[in-house]
Amino acid sequence: MFTFLQPAFLYLYFPEDKTEYIPVVIEFLVLLVICIFVFRWFKKKSARDAEKAKVLEEKIMQMRKEELEKQSSQ
Repeated sequence: MFTFLQPAFLYLYFPEDKTEYIPVVIEFLVLLVICIFVFRWFKKKSARDAEKAKVLEEKIMQMRKEELEKQSSQ
């Protein structure tokens, strides 16, 4: 039925001694923690960048408003 998957299964290895999983689990946990920290860093940086963009947009809108007021008063 799934004969096209047979070559891929030749490389699967399930050790009899389950202590061989310990380094893999440790590596997985370390990478998981790193991923969580990187995700939180991106989220915080994105929030800071959004706040900077909002402040910049407010400055630009204020300058345009002042410019339009000057033009209308002349």
